[in-house]
Amino acid sequence: MGRRPGPGSLASLSFNALQSELRRRERGVRQLQRRRQALVARLERLDAQILAAGGSLGGGGGGGGGGGGRRGPRGPRVKNDVGLVDSLHAVLKGKTMGVTEAAEAVKKAGYKTNAANFRVIVNQALLKHRNKFKKVERGQYTAA
Repeated sequence: MGRRPGPGSLASLSFNALQSELRRRERGVRQLQRRRQALVARLERLDAQILAAGGSLGGGGGGGGGGGGRRGPRGPRVKNDVGLVDSLHAVLKGKTMGVTEAAEAVKKAGYKTNAANFRVIVNQALLKHRNKFKKVERGQYTAA
């Protein structure tokens, strides 16, 4: 049981009208291809700038489920036996350090991280856990 073509379908057009429609669509495709080529060229220039700045192409970062066990450009999430707060507390016990020093000391003590902004994460931990850390002066912390 076939359907009858409606009034707006191509089946109701004459041969000349069909040829005109095909030409119109081909022009549209050519325009889209030119736009695509321009965007590809722009992306290639951006890629070159990223590489020149020392970055890498590959991983998109950001949210969304990727699959394949990858977690953006930095790879899989790292597991530590001891949490950041406890590691910081052990490193700062009996010492006073700045945020950057504390971040480096925690890493040196074996804490693993893939964070690009680990110093910021350490700073947040120091500020959030006032029961474990004491602010000695501006930017200087010790274990409480």
